[in-house]
Amino acid sequence: MSVPLLKIGAVLSTMAMVTNWMSQTLPSLVGLNGTTISRAGTSERIVSVQNITQSMEVLDLRTYRDLQYVRDTENLMKTVDGKLKTASENARSLNPKSFQELKDKVTQLLPLLPVLEQYKADARMILRLREEVRNLSLVLMAIQEEMGAYDYEELRQRVLLLETRLHSCMQKLGCGKLTGVSNPITVRASGSRFGSWMTDTMIPSSDNRVWSMDGYFKGRRVLEYRTMNDFMKGQNFVQHLLPHPWAGTGHVVYNGSLYYNKYQSNIIIKYHFRSRSILVQRSLSGAGYNNTFPYSWGGSSDIDLMADENGLWAVYTTIPNAGNIVISRLEPQSLEVLQTWDTGFPKRSAGESFMICGTLYVTNSHLAGAKIYFAYYTNTSTYEYTDIPFHNQYSHISMMDYNPRERVLFTWNNGHQVLYNVTLFQVIKTSED
Repeated sequence: MSVPLLKIGAVLSTMAMVTNWMSQTLPSLVGLNGTTISRAGTSERIVSVQNITQSMEVLDLRTYRDLQYVRDTENLMKTVDGKLKTASENARSLNPKSFQELKDKVTQLLPLLPVLEQYKADARMILRLREEVRNLSLVLMAIQEEMGAYDYEELRQRVLLLETRLHSCMQKLGCGKLTGVSNPITVRASGSRFGSWMTDTMIPSSDNRVWSMDGYFKGRRVLEYRTMNDFMKGQNFVQHLLPHPWAGTGHVVYNGSLYYNKYQSNIIIKYHFRSRSILVQRSLSGAGYNNTFPYSWGGSSDIDLMADENGLWAVYTTIPNAGNIVISRLEPQSLEVLQTWDTGFPKRSAGESFMICGTLYVTNSHLAGAKIYFAYYTNTSTYEYTDIPFHNQYSHISMMDYNPRERVLFTWNNGHQVLYNVTLFQVIKTSED
């Protein structure tokens, strides 16, 4: 059993090594760290190369976590291997109960087979991308010397094609089913019992700002910290005073703007941090507010805004839905509802919820002993009951949101700001699926 495991590790290690090499070496190799290339009296920046570098950073992080997941499966493989050896040496030791246990463990391992095959294909594709970038770098250096018009345009097209192929690869590797939550990581203890904190779910990884919003009732003060380290120390921050107060803790920062529920209304506001102005506001038709349909902890948590790999979402409920959780996908610019699902799960029985890869995960409590109890899949409009434990260290969670850029859960737990890493089991689909 150890040989297949080593093969899996070799494939994923190769992917991590390649993506790490490209993310660290590509800018200097190409020679375009802020370099401006001039041609025929004009100046153009080859932004696509920088985008590829950023994408590779994300891919490196994800393949590392995938490898860690496979390594964590090693104990299960060793258990199965040990039971098979025992059974082969002493057939009488394999009673009906032991046989069923062995069968169940083998079933848990079966999904690894198609994943391994797809990882092999993806590894070969990334190696081809690496070679193509090497070739492009040579052309780039030649263009910097000669500035040939034809070669420049050909290069630009090849870079665009490479970027498209890379994004296609990342989409395959990007999503999966939640299978585990790590132990809590306490970042800071600050503020009141209720609140929310977050980083941007969409912008490039070079932007490390952190936002904090203390309280759930009529708040208007948003603190913006330059980095996570500054947030931990409570230093180097600026203050935003919102034009309208917020309700609840279900806020999200998405592509440079704060989306929040306006106090005593079902209106969603999009506030742009850079311009310090409201870009758009829109009523979420029929949505309850002012503690009509909150989570189990109350706190005017009727409308919960969140983001994942698929975009911007609103989780709420309405009177026609009899208090059951409703999911709506929103258009980020206009806040129009694009599509809606009725999960059938009563919102007052939920502690908190969050979206990952188009799936809503719901906890059964906000108190100690809580677990992730329910999952609704928007891609198939189906649901299942789950049993994913996590440690609610401070016994009162009033905010729990997933950040797809960092692949962690942000939580506000009884005046503590806490992170959880997540494990996603990735069933990768090919173009033929």
